[in-house]
Amino acid sequence: MDIKIRDHIIHNFKGDDYNELKRAIDESVKEQDEVTLPGMGVFFELIWEEASDELKEEILHLIEKRINQGKEN
Repeated sequence: MDIKIRDHIIHNFKGDDYNELKRAIDESVKEQDEVTLPGMGVFFELIWEEASDELKEEILHLIEKRINQGKEN
């Protein structure tokens, strides 16, 4: 069986408005449910594809900061 995860996730959220998308993301982050990680990855991919170089740089700095929080430098 050939399941296209990206297409499936995008299809599941088609028609959702801002508030529905925000709620889905907030709940996923709050619950830290690993089942939602593929969906969050698809959302990130959509953002990355449309992001300006400046936004990509900002995102990378945020990720770097969060990954390195608490580590000794």
